[in-house]
Amino acid sequence: MPNEAQKTAPSGADRWLVERITAAWELLTGRPVSLYAASVLRIGYGLLYLIFLLREFPHRDEIWGPGSPWTPGLAHQLFEQTGWNSVLTLSGSRAYFELCYVLALVTSALFMLGWRTRVTSVLFAVVVTSFHARSIFMTDGGDNLVLLMSLYLVLTACGRRWSLDARRDRLKALRKGSTPEPPRSLFARQLREARTALVTAVHNCGMFVIAAQVCLLYGSAGLYKVQGPSWGSGTALHYALNLELFRPWPALSHFVDQYTLVIAIAGYMAVLLQVAFPFVLFSRLKYPVLTLLLGMHIGIAVLLGLPLFSGAMIIADAVFLPDRFYAFLPRLCRRLLRRTDSRRPAPGRAEGSGTVPAQGGPGDALGSEQPGSKHRVPQAP
Repeated sequence: MPNEAQKTAPSGADRWLVERITAAWELLTGRPVSLYAASVLRIGYGLLYLIFLLREFPHRDEIWGPGSPWTPGLAHQLFEQTGWNSVLTLSGSRAYFELCYVLALVTSALFMLGWRTRVTSVLFAVVVTSFHARSIFMTDGGDNLVLLMSLYLVLTACGRRWSLDARRDRLKALRKGSTPEPPRSLFARQLREARTALVTAVHNCGMFVIAAQVCLLYGSAGLYKVQGPSWGSGTALHYALNLELFRPWPALSHFVDQYTLVIAIAGYMAVLLQVAFPFVLFSRLKYPVLTLLLGMHIGIAVLLGLPLFSGAMIIADAVFLPDRFYAFLPRLCRRLLRRTDSRRPAPGRAEGSGTVPAQGGPGDALGSEQPGSKHRVPQAP
């Protein structure tokens, strides 16, 4: 009969399960992932919403203000059904609305710069939610994506890189130098480690939710297109280019629409890229797929006049690029700048001056004769 040690010893399956759970826990709480990608999302969506508010500044009253056809009373009736809310409907005063608009501009700018990101990320989510809910019938897919990303970014540590917070922490660390930290109690150390693990876990979960949201968006869009007969026949883009509502430049749309074969190939490629996107994320095929998606979104912004939607999608795609790619970008820029400076001629030196012999000397000012010259230099007065 087996002894007690053999009975209590874990089997191979139990050991494998324990190792997998330990590895998953270490991946979740060990270190924050995609810090540069989170910063790119913060900068991108903060800048995008700031540009959006500035662009709609002349029309702010008709869209969100007291002069909007969708009055605060109608908005409140809709809020009772949908559960939405907005700080813009707390008062019908024009001065209050103008103050909210200015604060929204300031919040978007501070969130983009990464100043006190923990606080400004929450304020940015409140701003986006309030403006979205105030005039919900004037929004599109780009507004919906920006709203979701603003809520997800609250969970992430999006101010750790390329931000004013990161600069302040770096300067603080330089001022401290090698000064040893005061000894902490065991409880204080444990509390700090627990806080770090919790922040890391929440950040990693937030980045996973963002990536899953983008995959779900692409996959569902591709599957819906497959079910449509116009996408199956390759004529969907032809109809889209001839819609009056989505023709910012009719001449350009008409010119592109003449190439029927290119239009059909572009339609099939759009469906293929969107359906295949979730399946190529863990291979090197994601880089050419992301490049093609970038071109697709640029085409949507130019031909269909949807810059907010295209910008939101391009920024969302940045979450799938690794941190080593973003860490390499500053080094690449510095290398290009040094190469440009080395090719630039030195200041005060004419181009091609290296082939001209040096002129002048101590005797020139006294009217001495130059070697090999038949003419005498006139004396200085």
